[in-house]
Amino acid sequence: MNESKQQVAARFGPETRFAPRPGMAAALCPSPEGDLEELKQRLLTDRLERSQTLKHRARLRGAADDAAALAWVTTFPLLLFPVLFEEKARAALLRAQRQDRVRERSRELMDVG
Repeated sequence: MNESKQQVAARFGPETRFAPRPGMAAALCPSPEGDLEELKQRLLTDRLERSQTLKHRARLRGAADDAAALAWVTTFPLLLFPVLFEEKARAALLRAQRQDRVRERSRELMDVG
């Protein structure tokens, strides 16, 4: 074992304090929340313009919110959001189409009886 111990005296300079200016941090680094929300709105608007019905629009809004929530907990939310949104939107529209088919079949069955 190394038995030699040498003590070093710690010397500190004068204490320095900085007074932060309000808004300085916000100006220096953009808000990731704002960037994600902006991307969400841009992609959602584009997708809503191609939507046929109001019912589908509500489902697309929900898909965008779900995708944003999932993307936010990842390391690269802005990179993953477009893919997640497209996947969620496709699934929501397929679910809506399935429900429409079931509703139509149910009406047909009710009219027959």
